[in-house]
Amino acid sequence: MATEKEWWRGSVTYQIYPRSFMDSNADGVGDLKGITARLDHVASLDVDAIWLSPIFPSPMKDMGYDVSDYTDIDPCFGTMADFDAMVARAHELGLKVIIDQVLSHASDQHAFFIESKSSRDNPKADWFVWANPNHDGTPPNNWLSIFGGPAWSWDSRRKQYYLHNFLKEQPDWNLHNPDVQDYLLGVMRFWLERGVDGFRLDTVNFYMHDQLLRNNAANHLPWAQQAHRPFEMQYNLFSRNQPENLAFLERIRALLDEYDARTTVGEVGDTHFAIELMGQYTSGKRLHMAYSFELLGPNYSPEFFRSRITEFWRKAPEGWPCWAFSNHDVPRHMTRWKEFGADHDALARQAAAVLLAFQGSVCIYQGEELGQTDTALEYHELTDPEAINFWPEALGRDGARTPMVWEAGASNGGFSEANATWLPVKPPQAARAVDTQGGADSVLNFYRRMLALRRAEADLRVGGMVFLDLPDPILGFTRGEGLVCAYNLSPEAVACDIKGALEPLLSQDITLTDGQISFGPNGFVIARKRAA
Repeated sequence: MATEKEWWRGSVTYQIYPRSFMDSNADGVGDLKGITARLDHVASLDVDAIWLSPIFPSPMKDMGYDVSDYTDIDPCFGTMADFDAMVARAHELGLKVIIDQVLSHASDQHAFFIESKSSRDNPKADWFVWANPNHDGTPPNNWLSIFGGPAWSWDSRRKQYYLHNFLKEQPDWNLHNPDVQDYLLGVMRFWLERGVDGFRLDTVNFYMHDQLLRNNAANHLPWAQQAHRPFEMQYNLFSRNQPENLAFLERIRALLDEYDARTTVGEVGDTHFAIELMGQYTSGKRLHMAYSFELLGPNYSPEFFRSRITEFWRKAPEGWPCWAFSNHDVPRHMTRWKEFGADHDALARQAAAVLLAFQGSVCIYQGEELGQTDTALEYHELTDPEAINFWPEALGRDGARTPMVWEAGASNGGFSEANATWLPVKPPQAARAVDTQGGADSVLNFYRRMLALRRAEADLRVGGMVFLDLPDPILGFTRGEGLVCAYNLSPEAVACDIKGALEPLLSQDITLTDGQISFGPNGFVIARKRAA
């Protein structure tokens, strides 16, 4: 079993998107007091930790991922006293607190960037990535921004370009500069001293860039030319994933090791080497955990899950993954995978039973425990720059960020008493409110049962995982020495032979006979092996 120091190993973290969790002051935006008021709900799930997306002062060009002050709270979320009260209440409830840290880039309103762009010889001149133009005035290389256009913007005072892998309002820190590293480590120390239990590290593989500024090649993968973002048409060999990143991750780990029972989880975004990077970044004295977008796409098949998880453990036997099916950056999995379910709630329960049985740690996103779906938004309702820039081919991230729903019959689903909220609450989402899910078979109560089982069974938290040779569409694996998990990942009834007698611990629409399991649509079983 994991020790207290390693509480994160096999843990389950609940992601809170603060703007959308609970509004305490009727301004239409969620806040820290609102989070504190609703922590009992999170604790009732029996998760280990909460993760908060950014709450720092920001112009909100990218909803807080453009930080202008790393050691304060944005007024829209409350005060530092509100933060301290939230941490205290979480700890009372047995919940660890993980907060986002955006170390790859800042806001262009950050005081150090304002100083950096004032001249080429000021004390912060090389704290961000600056480069001279080509002789024809074009940017120094062909790197592209994720949100569209070049990854370089011109500054007329310095007569140089600055690098931004995201919005032009999000200049990249020059992490090759040890003074920048020291500053950002100091920021992390500030929050550790404030009592946080760890950090979710945004875009962790973007920290370093190729100092020679070599051009990226074309993406050779067959889907690349159909991508809606030009960024994905490049093989981003030089704009991210640099080997110098590893030494900085080791500095982060050394800082965390000065404190008791703290953790890090890094977000790895890559189209070519995500699994390899997850392993590399969590091996040795680097990050504790890493997650990627590998399980956040359209695939819901036995072969896909086998391939991704097997590849991780093959390439990183000493590493540690954190798996997720949904987050604030992708469509919710109950929208992505609806074709695989004959019944919405049955599919939602099955997805929970799959994710929460995987070897590794797990993150679930607010509303996932309700079987929540994406909200269909009109263009005038959008706030996400990705959606606005690529509409209508890409719907962006707003659909997964609409407010949490607490009471189906209340204004704005019980999220806020404001006349209008920052993103709207619509009837399909309100219909899945917490107060509608009191039934024994509700998605919410299933999450509670599944999470209780994961906590009770050491094999589900930290046991090894071996896949079974079962026919599609059945996914099967063992956990530890004593558990068998089997799932029909389809909306059709199927059956398969299975060796050994089983004692079901949690199941849905299955029949066990000697040597065979019959599955109804989206049926599954998590069972203990019976002694021969």
